[in-house]
Amino acid sequence: MRQDAIFVYSEKQLNYKFNDDHPFNHLRLHLTYDLLRMAGALPLSSVSPPRVATDEEIGLIHDRNYINAVKAAGENKLDEAIAHSYGIGTEDTPTFPHMHEAAASLVGGTLTAVDMVMEGKSEHALNLGGGLHHGFRGKASGFCVYNDSSIAIEYMRRKYGVRVLYVDTDAHHGDGVQWSFYDEPSVCTFSIHETGRYLFPGTGSVHEKGAGKGYGLSINIPVDAFTEDDSFLECYETAFKELVEFYKPDVIFTQNGADAHYYDPLTHLAVSIQTYMKIPQIAHELAHKYCNGKWIAVGGGGYDMWRVVPRAWGLVWLAMTNQTHILKKPIPKAWIEKWEDVPDTDLPVDWTDPAVPPVPRRAEIQEKNLRTLEKALYHIRLEQG
Repeated sequence: MRQDAIFVYSEKQLNYKFNDDHPFNHLRLHLTYDLLRMAGALPLSSVSPPRVATDEEIGLIHDRNYINAVKAAGENKLDEAIAHSYGIGTEDTPTFPHMHEAAASLVGGTLTAVDMVMEGKSEHALNLGGGLHHGFRGKASGFCVYNDSSIAIEYMRRKYGVRVLYVDTDAHHGDGVQWSFYDEPSVCTFSIHETGRYLFPGTGSVHEKGAGKGYGLSINIPVDAFTEDDSFLECYETAFKELVEFYKPDVIFTQNGADAHYYDPLTHLAVSIQTYMKIPQIAHELAHKYCNGKWIAVGGGGYDMWRVVPRAWGLVWLAMTNQTHILKKPIPKAWIEKWEDVPDTDLPVDWTDPAVPPVPRRAEIQEKNLRTLEKALYHIRLEQG
């Protein structure tokens, strides 16, 4: 029987862990899973375990030598200098035991989500363990060993022959995915992110538009630091709607980083949970309007894993399954009681945020972002007359 949505999850996904002090901690997955289960929003019948991606599948994007280096590093058999040449064993992306197996499981989770949707078993699928959008063909970057999103998109292209619209709302530019398909006309990438003037990876300029047959199909909206809800959502919704109408994809693939929130310790944006309510609702609406419901979603960044990520990621599932009525209820008391002694901060009691701090230069930032939006969409609007 076809389901509305599948939630790809296993505690084995938590094995992707660099060390206890690293900001990228997939305990976020378990916190989100627990929150949805305790809210009565996630029946076990909707949960599907991830498979492990094969070397051949990972090799759709990554070089064989790099895959072998990751395996050796995870067995403590790789020289430090060689490891660094592959971007592993660094401060951002340290090595850890069985690194290849853990990373391959995250990739496999995204491929599981892809097959569920493309084979008609589910309209939508969510793998929050994925979204590692900085990985390159032969190099790890920004906490990302294997780029599950790029692998999944290439897998879809080859196996199902579809046109894919990739939408990335992480605060960091989705560089690895963009460069994977920069000259490929069957993939359109859209990333809205904090400007690279202030934030890693420093790319994602509005002038990065694609190359060759892919020219015009890489869309970047680098918003200014301290961008708040209204401006972020105006840029996101306007661009998304114009892009999907222009490109007419067969499937929508969204990366749902939760690090644009004003609580996030690694970025400088100022959106609230209100933005994370709207982002998946718009994706859901457009998937049904243009793609017969085909929508695959993954996780991504998000470094306030107690106050922000479980709610923001939970909202993706609630949008997928039309359960936004749950937002009228408080955060389940059982979830708070289970976890409240672990973090050094208070857990949220509601799905909404307290009063958002005032944003400096609000009008100036909004005007600047509107000019960026115009530049990003100029050629599309020109072609559409």
